[in-house]
Amino acid sequence: MGYIFLAPFAILFFVFTVLPVFTAMGLGFFHYNIIETPRWAGLHNFMVLLTDDDVFLIALRNTLMFAVVIGPIGYIASFVFAWIIDQLKFKKGFALAFYAPSLTSGIAMSVVWLYFFSSDRYGFINDLLFQLGAIRDPILWNRDPRYIMIVVIIISVWMSMGTGFLVFMAGLQGIPRELYEAASIDGIRSRWQELFYLVLPSIKPQLLFGAVTAIVSSFGVFDIAVQVAGMPSPMYSAHTIIAHLFDHAFIRFSLGYSSAIAMFLFIMTFTLGRIAMRIFSSKDE
Repeated sequence: MGYIFLAPFAILFFVFTVLPVFTAMGLGFFHYNIIETPRWAGLHNFMVLLTDDDVFLIALRNTLMFAVVIGPIGYIASFVFAWIIDQLKFKKGFALAFYAPSLTSGIAMSVVWLYFFSSDRYGFINDLLFQLGAIRDPILWNRDPRYIMIVVIIISVWMSMGTGFLVFMAGLQGIPRELYEAASIDGIRSRWQELFYLVLPSIKPQLLFGAVTAIVSSFGVFDIAVQVAGMPSPMYSAHTIIAHLFDHAFIRFSLGYSSAIAMFLFIMTFTLGRIAMRIFSSKDE
């Protein structure tokens, strides 16, 4: 009976998740453009990807920069705000305010943020800088390669805190109040001691989930970068691995090569996910 109830989800999961993943793994070793019959390519797609695709190397550098900045900042900020708000009286209102951005699509949020970073003098930030006398010409926030990455990182960090924040809030709410009383009796006197000796060890599963989610989301930046800077962005300044994959798959219809890109991205995220599991998992698990 249990397998019968599990079957609807299991079938859909296999058809729309497991099967496409293994199909992409196989297509990475072929030349395939949808119309013609797939032709065996061996490791050619991967060799071109790593040695002869200069745009991919730019996309890899940008993606790693996103991951290094967005992942840790969003992860730490989510926990810090969850920890602070958990100690307030009106925590539900604050929790809704922090979680709301994650309910909205990246494209919609990019449109809102572009009001602030508009490249004309009527943008909020440019207008403020004009009034302060800091600039004479509008800053081209979404056209100048020097600023595009900064804008995308700001929007991405702001949006990345929602899911992790909710998970950390749930973990903090799940700590029994008796533990706080016992910790106080055992000699814990400050909030910092409580954080390191009680809170962090008690929410290790939530820390692990938040770390894996942060890794996956930071390597999956695409819609925000495209909405802010277009595709391709000026000088490929906001070109990511997902954007490169989309370009080859749905614009050039080079599905074999795009599958090789997907496999490379999968290996990177899987490896970092395993590292996160080693760090945050308990030794007895």
